[in-house]
Amino acid sequence: MSSRVLFMFHDGMEDIEALAPLDLLRRAECEVLTVSVSTERQVITRSDVPVWADECLRHPINIDDFDALVIPGGPGIQPLRTHGYLSNIIDAMYQEHKWIAAICAAPLLLNDQGLLDGREYTSHPSTEDELKDRKIDAKVVVDGCVITSQGAGTSVEFGLKLVEILVSREKALELAQAICSL
Repeated sequence: MSSRVLFMFHDGMEDIEALAPLDLLRRAECEVLTVSVSTERQVITRSDVPVWADECLRHPINIDDFDALVIPGGPGIQPLRTHGYLSNIIDAMYQEHKWIAAICAAPLLLNDQGLLDGREYTSHPSTEDELKDRKIDAKVVVDGCVITSQGAGTSVEFGLKLVEILVSREKALELAQAICSL
């Protein structure tokens, strides 16, 4: 059975941080449901590209249907820090020991809920005022069920790590070779 991934889209998300991992997960035959964090399926990325999610959050999400949650970063993260429903999803996934992956500024959402306390993690340098313990020498960090990455430039490595964890190391290596990332 393939892994099921809940992938959050939001206005202002970093294009590469969303689409590169999404592409790799789908190439690995994971079932990925993209969900807009707004009441509309369409979001506008950081680079003003319209992207349509499969669904929007006005539909209830049953986290039991998913193995992992992925949240891309970008300047659109700041308004999400007070988004109660998204916070509830993050907390529920964490309580069920499901994978939670956040890249760029998205680890701020995890930090706001105390999920980075006592963990190793990384994030974009712009978050260093709040995420003072971030590992600056690691592109992707896995600690328990939390996966973090630095930003747009680490998006492919982040996506391949998700494939390794959710599918297999062999599939991640196969995809890395196919996209000339080795």
